[in-house]
Amino acid sequence: MALGDANSTGSEKTAPETGNVSRNADLPTDALIILPVRKVVLFPGLILPLTIGRDKSVAAAQQAVREQRQIGVFLQRDPENDDPGPGDIYRIGTLANIIRYLAAPDGTHHVVVQGVQRIRIDDFLSGTPFLTARVIHLPEPDARSTEIEARFRNLRNQALEAVQLLPQAPQELIATIENAASPAALADLAAGYMDITPEDKQAILETVDLTTRIERVSKLLAERIEVMRIAQEIGRQTKAAFDDRQREAVLREQLAAIQRQLGEGDGKSQEVAELSEAITKAQMPAEVEQHARKELARYQRLPEAAAETGMIRTYLDWLTELPWALPEEKPIDIVAARRILDEDHFGLEKIKTRIIEYLAVRKLAPHGKAPILCFVGPPGVGKTSLGQSIARAMQRPFVRVSLGGVHDESEIRGHRRTYVGALPGIIIQGIKRAAARNCVMMLDEIDKMGRGIHGDPSAAMLEVLDPEQNGTFRDNYLGVPFDLSRVVFIATSNMLETIPGPLLDRMEIISLAGYTESEKLQIARRYLVKRQLEANGLKPDEVTIDDAALGTIIHGYTREAGVRSLEREIGKVFRHAAVKIAEDSTARVSIGPKDLTESLGAPRFENEVAMRTSVPGVATGLAWTPVGGDILFIEATKSPGKGGLILTGQLGDVMRESAQAAMTLVKNRAQSLGIDPAIFEKSEIHVHVPAGATPKDGPSAGVAMFMALVSLLTNRTVRSDTAMTGEISLRGLVLPVGGIKEKVVAAAAAGITRVMLPARNRRDFDDIPQDARNRLEFIWLERVDDAVAGALDRKHADAATDSVIA
Repeated sequence: MALGDANSTGSEKTAPETGNVSRNADLPTDALIILPVRKVVLFPGLILPLTIGRDKSVAAAQQAVREQRQIGVFLQRDPENDDPGPGDIYRIGTLANIIRYLAAPDGTHHVVVQGVQRIRIDDFLSGTPFLTARVIHLPEPDARSTEIEARFRNLRNQALEAVQLLPQAPQELIATIENAASPAALADLAAGYMDITPEDKQAILETVDLTTRIERVSKLLAERIEVMRIAQEIGRQTKAAFDDRQREAVLREQLAAIQRQLGEGDGKSQEVAELSEAITKAQMPAEVEQHARKELARYQRLPEAAAETGMIRTYLDWLTELPWALPEEKPIDIVAARRILDEDHFGLEKIKTRIIEYLAVRKLAPHGKAPILCFVGPPGVGKTSLGQSIARAMQRPFVRVSLGGVHDESEIRGHRRTYVGALPGIIIQGIKRAAARNCVMMLDEIDKMGRGIHGDPSAAMLEVLDPEQNGTFRDNYLGVPFDLSRVVFIATSNMLETIPGPLLDRMEIISLAGYTESEKLQIARRYLVKRQLEANGLKPDEVTIDDAALGTIIHGYTREAGVRSLEREIGKVFRHAAVKIAEDSTARVSIGPKDLTESLGAPRFENEVAMRTSVPGVATGLAWTPVGGDILFIEATKSPGKGGLILTGQLGDVMRESAQAAMTLVKNRAQSLGIDPAIFEKSEIHVHVPAGATPKDGPSAGVAMFMALVSLLTNRTVRSDTAMTGEISLRGLVLPVGGIKEKVVAAAAAGITRVMLPARNRRDFDDIPQDARNRLEFIWLERVDDAVAGALDRKHADAATDSVIA
């Protein structure tokens, strides 16, 4: 066996001695020298160079060379272990011949080995300076079948494809793959050269079954081929992009040279001059102008092909286009403002009065810190249009900023310029759109801001809406302070519960309740009909609609606090009329109540209060929702049982507790109410709140639940013209609740004529619209006894109607 290599740079040596391990060991003839290796797996048929440095490994290699013995190459389990023992190496390895041994001048030792056959360790021998063992030879299976032949060909094609994807594929390796004599040899060859972990290679080495081995190698090779394809594609794209940028840079330099030769001057110098003039005209504060000119100097020094050039140019455009200078403010005309509010909105007298007060203060103290108004109310009641009217009255530009769905702080403060595609926040963008630093900015849907992993936008809004801080608002993109103190901020919201407390504290809340039917009729007549005539290309003399038809649309086809659905329904009626006019140009259409079914169909809503409450066990309650007030029915029935209470209708925890409190209160007052106490032990009481798909919660249905139970157990119906709200206590007190204005408006719209409210809610009486107050009788409740006296009919119902059919 050759021990030298003519091409080696180290000196050739024939088994030099080591000083730390004994020179020679007497080994049995059936003993095999074991060479543990790190992170390397040798397969049969492969030639592999190994660097050995441990004394035991050097001694083992030297003795194998001297005695011309074969060695066993085994992967050790932990590559960090410097003295592996019998338990630290895998049991299956490769029998190998040492074909070269080299000792370099720097003291390192190298061996070149060639794998021969798989072997398994049977048992280790003791008393030797290095690992030795008796082994079992694992011969390769020589079975050939059509399946193995098919897998063999597929593996060869995969191996050739993988080699061709290499940057510099060696022709010798391609020839070796093509000339592989057996499937086992090809599988070991592919596994040995494949870029996979030593553990995966060891698993393949331990797979003796040929079919399983080829399948495992083929699967791993397919994964590596896909990775190589993607890497090759990425490299090709990167090279193409680099070539394009290099070509562009060369062309730009040539263009600049041509322009200089023609005497046309440098285009960038002209651009810099224009930007310098724009900075001067922008009338920036001294600090901002100094920063802008510094950025302009950087822009001038950078080559046009630099990636940062475009970013700086965009930044300078933002700085120069923002309205830094304060325009001349026109005086506020209070009389004209009142006229504009009356023209744009019907009703809302208290809201208009508060807006006039706000404008009067702005007129008398234009540089004072005015409060930030927040209009709260259901959709469609005119919150956004009120902001537009304020802008008209103040003769300032109006800009609307939608905050619904904003969940990133950078949407408010802007992105830092280090990011590609960075932009200022929506506040600065709104200022730029308005082109005035004293615009009226509507912060729409402020209650619908979210919170995500990128920060809390409501926290960023604290600086925007704080008059003490917004004079030096710093957007992350601009990096310089911008004065927002002259901006008139007006926020809108559907509810207050989702607005954080610190943000709510910075705003003055102005509540807008829903409109009554008479107000909706006037709004439809004054505004909606005209708007829909224009939207559908109709003239007032071509289509007319009377008040009776509008009233039918209001109470028969819509059920809302605002007027958006009402406007849509009017639009449907007019579109139906437009078809008739388009077919016959001389036609003139008059729309009355009887004509609505042709375009809108049958009425969608009807007065179901009398029908629902015609039997004992049903009470009409009042509810508050984010889109306005509503009525709801509390139904109760009893059936033979063991005295349980069943609650259904998707009730929340607070509402379920209200029902339990009502049941306890009825039991305590059974004798005074004329109820047989034995009925509670013999019956199961079931309380249901219809519209089961809608979640419901809150304590304000306590009075209605109590009255439904009393009605059921006394067999007396609740008056169909009466609705009620209020929380109850176990002492029988009626406690105050919220949303009185919305609930009362909803009761009036539903045809209710009597409402029962907590006496401690008298303070909310002035907030109720005058039209609703004129149409309703108010009964103020101190205790539940007042509700029993005012809500139950005096007659006992027929025994056959003792239960409610849902």
